[in-house]
Amino acid sequence: MGLVETAIEHVSVKSVLILGPALLLAHLAWWLVLRPAWQEIKLARMTGARPPRIPSKLPFSIDFIYRSVKASMNYQNLPMWKSLFVQANSSTVENRIAGRRVLMTCDPENIKAILATQFGDYGKGEPFHREWKAFLGDSIFTTDGDLWHGSRQLIRPQFIKDRVSDLHVFEKHMQTLFRAIANGGALNGEGQHVDLEAGNGKPVDISDLFFRFTLDSATDFLLGKDVKSLSNPRQEFAEAFAEVQRVQSIISRAGPLNVFVPRGSFRKGMKIINAFINQYIEQTLRLDPNDLASKSDAGYTFLHALAGFTRDRQVLRDQLIAVLLAGRDTTACTLSWTIYELARHPEALKKLREEILRVVGPTRAPTYEDLKGMKYLQNVMNETLRLYPVVPFNVRLALKDTTLPRGGGPDGSLPVKVLKDTPIAYSTLVMQRREDLYPPVSANFAPVDVFSPDRWSVWQPKPWQYIPFNGGPRICIGQQFALTEMAYVLTRLFQKYERLDNYMGEIDGGNPCLRAEIVLQPGDGVKVGFWEAKKA
Repeated sequence: MGLVETAIEHVSVKSVLILGPALLLAHLAWWLVLRPAWQEIKLARMTGARPPRIPSKLPFSIDFIYRSVKASMNYQNLPMWKSLFVQANSSTVENRIAGRRVLMTCDPENIKAILATQFGDYGKGEPFHREWKAFLGDSIFTTDGDLWHGSRQLIRPQFIKDRVSDLHVFEKHMQTLFRAIANGGALNGEGQHVDLEAGNGKPVDISDLFFRFTLDSATDFLLGKDVKSLSNPRQEFAEAFAEVQRVQSIISRAGPLNVFVPRGSFRKGMKIINAFINQYIEQTLRLDPNDLASKSDAGYTFLHALAGFTRDRQVLRDQLIAVLLAGRDTTACTLSWTIYELARHPEALKKLREEILRVVGPTRAPTYEDLKGMKYLQNVMNETLRLYPVVPFNVRLALKDTTLPRGGGPDGSLPVKVLKDTPIAYSTLVMQRREDLYPPVSANFAPVDVFSPDRWSVWQPKPWQYIPFNGGPRICIGQQFALTEMAYVLTRLFQKYERLDNYMGEIDGGNPCLRAEIVLQPGDGVKVGFWEAKKA
């Protein structure tokens, strides 16, 4: 028997050595040659047309891949995308990357189709779900169909007006933010003494403080207890959350090569995140439904509300992390860009502060109605989101053979053929900066790339040409919560401070670094100095 077993083992090893490379070659031949050829035959039979193709000099668009990775690493995604559309003289283009056809668009009609009018034809797709599952699980951001619908129905009630307009959750963190600004950075413990009047003009990276502020307010809102990152320069959960996002961004950009992305720090970070979240889930699940229902408003949290609908630990974990990601980053990024631009445009800051003082005065905390009624404040936020949409680049997968409304043919007027499983990348950042979608530059209308809240007094974007929170059935469910938090923070800041010193010119020369990973944030931070208004 020993000889037989040895012979069989020898044959098996020999078979693997022979068949292994053969199977690998067959697999590569299918993906790189045969599958593209089959797709081309199928495309030729479909109605519609093709958009311009991005020219490549090397096989499998290796030069395009290199260019894309280099642009991403150097935070040059916007100029790279714009150059593709300019060279093709089209707002929709296609390429075949390593054998796979990919579409890219900044056409509002095509984006409208993807997100709304042909919603059933496009979705996140299983590859996206697979890549993001370790981080966001089966949450609202990673799923399609019934799973997505169930998540949305679970979360929607938590963002009704009564919850969104409850502003007390922001106020206590504002007081800590004021102390951190005067300190020039995060506090070294909650009890640190800070001379609030000694901070005038002190350089501070307000972007870092905004990310800490929104993490603290988001964990407070979701869990009933904040992580106090504004009071601790090194906070384990905050650092783990940032590192997991960094690695996840690389994984999602690497496509089929993501298996080679090192995941050591990702797994370590997820262990910290899950341990932190799960302790609150366990505490909440110890309450019976009657206890949950009798919770007072002061102690009632987002997690309590979710637990009233489901006791599934995994569902609770997935939705909490997804909302935490959106709640923290959306607000922090937009606030950072707002201060960046107001520091460069003191006339806009002066106008904003005048409105704030006129409506709420120098000390009174604003109400929800105050915030909604300040038109120039709304214009400032709209203009920031126009120039710096939170999610600048996004992607959907065709769930069946379908089309996009336009971009095909010599003049781009014909529908574009789209095969099932084709990824379509779209950019709100590029679309919202397209000069041809705006009125001509005039004394009353600034150039597209210039920050000008005043434009909103004489102009309103056409439908689907301004979608900072996406659109259609997947429109951001927390949009009003984010806008309310932003408005509250800006109002409280400029009740207290009357001007800003801009230190960014020394850093970026007036050309902001657009760091587009998962969200669009200032790549060099936002270094400014706050000057408190003189007391009468």
